Amino acid sequence: MTHDQAWEHLNRYVKNEKMIYHSLSSEAVLRALARRLGRDEEKWGLAGLLHDIDVEVTDADPLSHALKAEELLAEFNLDEDILDAIRMHNEMATGKPRSNEFQFALAAGETITGLIYATALVYPDKKIALVKPKSIVKRMKEKAFAASVSRENILECEKLGLSLQEFAEISLDAMKGIGEDIGL
Repeated sequence: MTHDQAWEHLNRYVKNEKMIYHSLSSEAVLRALARRLGRDEEKWGLAGLLHDIDVEVTDADPLSHALKAEELLAEFNLDEDILDAIRMHNEMATGKPRSNEFQFALAAGETITGLIYATALVYPDKKIALVKPKSIVKRMKEKAFAASVSRENILECEKLGLSLQEFAEISLDAMKGIGEDIGL
């Protein structure tokens, strides 16, 4: 599957602008993580871009979200590890714990995008350019801030051998690189 095919297919199923921004942010973070860890940037980027392709189809139902994605992507014959990472970013639907690097990267990477986005929105100009990694780490400790963001998922960065500080830096830099594309 090419990036253009993935983008077109995502837009067929996802109409909410904020979800499109989330998908683009997740792609950028996963690509940055792949570069940092010496993994396949295209493969990890596709997983980031497509991981929520079924979110509107399933109405974000925690028991079916991520499982329906496999059906929506079947015609493209994606590598099994991409599909596996997409399925496993929502452990609740699979009933199994995440167990490998790609799974941890997607779960942590797509989750931190929400925390970064929320942090940028509390700045006066609501622009990501001014956000610092230490602000992300600070907001991690504030449970009431972006309360729906799973801190446990974000901390799976440690299973990749990355400290929270380093993970925040990588993720923030990735999102800064596409700030205009994601409304920040």
